[in-house]
Amino acid sequence: MTTYADRDRERWAPEAPKRRDRTAFERDRARVLHSAALRRLAAKTQVASPGSQSAADNVQSLRTRLTHSLECAQVGRELGKSFGCDPDLVETACLSHDIGHPPFGHNGETALDGIARDCGGFEGNAQSLRVLTRLEPKSFAPDGPPLYGRSVGLNLTRAALDAVMKYPWSKDSSRVRAPRAGGGGPFGVYEDDADVAAWAREAAPEGRPCFEAQVMDWSDDVAYSVHDLEDALVAGHIDFALLADPAERRLVAQTTIKLYCDDADLAELEERFTELLAAPYWPSRYDGTQRSLAALKNLTSTLIGRFCLAAEDATRARYGDRPLTRYAADLIVPRDQRLECALLKGVTAHHVWISHEQRRARQRELLTELAELMQAGAPGTLDPAFRAAYLDAPDDAARLRAVVDQIASLTDVSAISRWRRLSGRD
Repeated sequence: MTTYADRDRERWAPEAPKRRDRTAFERDRARVLHSAALRRLAAKTQVASPGSQSAADNVQSLRTRLTHSLECAQVGRELGKSFGCDPDLVETACLSHDIGHPPFGHNGETALDGIARDCGGFEGNAQSLRVLTRLEPKSFAPDGPPLYGRSVGLNLTRAALDAVMKYPWSKDSSRVRAPRAGGGGPFGVYEDDADVAAWAREAAPEGRPCFEAQVMDWSDDVAYSVHDLEDALVAGHIDFALLADPAERRLVAQTTIKLYCDDADLAELEERFTELLAAPYWPSRYDGTQRSLAALKNLTSTLIGRFCLAAEDATRARYGDRPLTRYAADLIVPRDQRLECALLKGVTAHHVWISHEQRRARQRELLTELAELMQAGAPGTLDPAFRAAYLDAPDDAARLRAVVDQIASLTDVSAISRWRRLSGRD
């Protein structure tokens, strides 16, 4: 028996029936997979920026935003399926979750948030919704009301858009509490896109992500924490021997509290970290040999299984064996596994982000300079799609948003290339 209603399969702009026998969620997944926005993630930062020296030295192995999204989708598809979610629906959400991320990853997100302060700020999650419902050209609404011929992006189903929104609120919501470097807490909806968000969230409990979005969110954390650690080790940013030092573990725990879990105390995190590193599947070293590569891969697969099974067991213990979809349940992740996942992210943040802050600062400066150059020469400095949005904009805020949308669409390499050309440094 299906656990999804007809309204879950509705699209914002109605479409004529299709001839091929595919489910609505299979179509959603195909639309995201074939999108240019997803392909561009292949040249956007995950741990090492594509085109950087460390990435060039390990071109066969280091991840990009695209490979991270694919791995997140694999984790989410299997985890969602174990609960009775439609696997194509969860995979669509996982493939889409980073589709709005700008050049230079979260570092670029911080820069664009400052650039966009006069038009509502910038947030990667809100930009993902904007890409899916406006910026990725595939579907246009009919010329009549209520959409009046506007772009509806990929025109995904209601359930798919809802599953992408792990922060289903706007920047001005009282739910935006958790501070982050350079700005406020996360949010998932720009005011410009409030209409489609309200449609996707119609009758949903206020502020509560659907179950599929919660599965996507945990799958993202799992893939991000484990695979970024693996890449940092392969790229030489982290040495296993360092983690054996209690003083080093304390520094990582302090970074983890600052960035990911301010509800934990230092002693609790240090204890959890020490116990995790004592597990028999942790390699003692990594030297690039086949044996150490295999040990590292065993570590990543074991950790993914540990994190996913913990969530599955805890959630099933509360809700039983019935199918869990939409708003029938909340995903339960035990505190120990949440802290372990946060610690793995803290290892990468401490050894990659913080230790490379000079390079990261230059990336933020470059995006700020690029925005100034684009605004000074607009609309001629914009690509045709964004130029049209700029020319049609009713005010300065909307014109600034068109510039921000343009920059967010760029890859790491194309942002640098565009800056060089506009600044005359080619």
